[in-house]
Amino acid sequence: MTIMNPYGMSRRHFMKHVAGAATAIPTMNFLSHLEANAAQVTKQQKACILIWMPGGPPTIDIWDLKPGSKNGGEFKPISTKGDMQISEHMPKTAQVMDNLSLIRSMSTREADHARGTYYMHSAYVPNPTVVHPTFGSVVSYELGSRRKELDIPSFISVGGSRGSAGFLGMAHSPFVVSSNGTIQNADINMAEKQRLGQRLDMLQVLESGFIKSKRGESANSHKDIYKKAVNLMTSSQMEAFKVDQEPAAVKDAYGTGNFGQGLLLARRLVQVGVPFVEVSASVGSWDLHQGVFDSLKNQNLPQLDKGISALVTDLKQRGMLDDVTIVCMGEFGRTPRINQNVGRDHWAASWTAMVGGGGLKNGQAIGKTDSDGIGIEGKSYLPGDLWATVAHSLGIPLDIVHTSKRGRPMKLANGGTPIKELIG
Repeated sequence: MTIMNPYGMSRRHFMKHVAGAATAIPTMNFLSHLEANAAQVTKQQKACILIWMPGGPPTIDIWDLKPGSKNGGEFKPISTKGDMQISEHMPKTAQVMDNLSLIRSMSTREADHARGTYYMHSAYVPNPTVVHPTFGSVVSYELGSRRKELDIPSFISVGGSRGSAGFLGMAHSPFVVSSNGTIQNADINMAEKQRLGQRLDMLQVLESGFIKSKRGESANSHKDIYKKAVNLMTSSQMEAFKVDQEPAAVKDAYGTGNFGQGLLLARRLVQVGVPFVEVSASVGSWDLHQGVFDSLKNQNLPQLDKGISALVTDLKQRGMLDDVTIVCMGEFGRTPRINQNVGRDHWAASWTAMVGGGGLKNGQAIGKTDSDGIGIEGKSYLPGDLWATVAHSLGIPLDIVHTSKRGRPMKLANGGTPIKELIG
């Protein structure tokens, strides 16, 4: 049986183990344990929500407008509650920008979708000799494994997985769910619960013997996945996936599409202790080689605006915003020059990422592009600097070094440096 997946742990793969566990494993009375730890489960904990904009968003039309430039396009900038201006089509987000910041001098050399996605998720450029863990997997490894009260996966991807745990092991791969939180085969009936205890004991005996026979890392990973599958089936934390339980007003505030409901699910997950949640900003294509302004104005930005503003407001009202770091970005930006199809092409040299919450010094724009948006004036930042900043906000030591399967040392966030303006 092949259990390692270089692109992460799919819901299908995980649920295959869940279904197997449901028929092969037994009952344990987890309810008393969960009740006893309820207070611990619900306490505020550090977490990160990554809003991933697949395709490469035109940040020059969202976060770093260039009025008066031939590259400026159709949109006008508007003032915000922070010390910066953003697109006129993000009016709700403008009202919460004092809780968010912009890094307007992101710069890489990866303008290919796959390479840029890998780089932005892991802080490492692709290398055929090693699979680097996505930063969500790093957070799962560093924080999730310490949260003994957490029964559900510690890295959850809402709407699609775009990374792998690499050498950190499959237990830290993203667990992929849909935006409505539905997980098929995760529920077990009463008869199955009554048999669960006996079968768990049997499985433990079989697994222990198999692992002792030195069958490699896969055997341990298999055991970890079964353990998580059983936890998932029996935990009261499964309630976190039930977005439908939210009041209609809350659901409407986020937006009833996949993106808005995915963000609402993310809030519910971090609330029960999940340290890293990635949400795909599936509000239409961000790969806007044509019709960029019509797409942004009529489809993408209204949903993005509603979702981000609702998430920030909700976290703040619940007293969670200082503990939850928000990151919003894609794999690169898009060309300042507008092409013949009224679109923008791939551009990695100068673009913007948004960060916020997490106890950072927010409400500011870090870095600067020139008047046409083509180049960066002053210091530029790499993915490692962004993730080092997030690591700082999560309380993960920056001097951590992981070791690949071949013994190669890998610095946290590729040795990036936290952005000093954000951390004080």
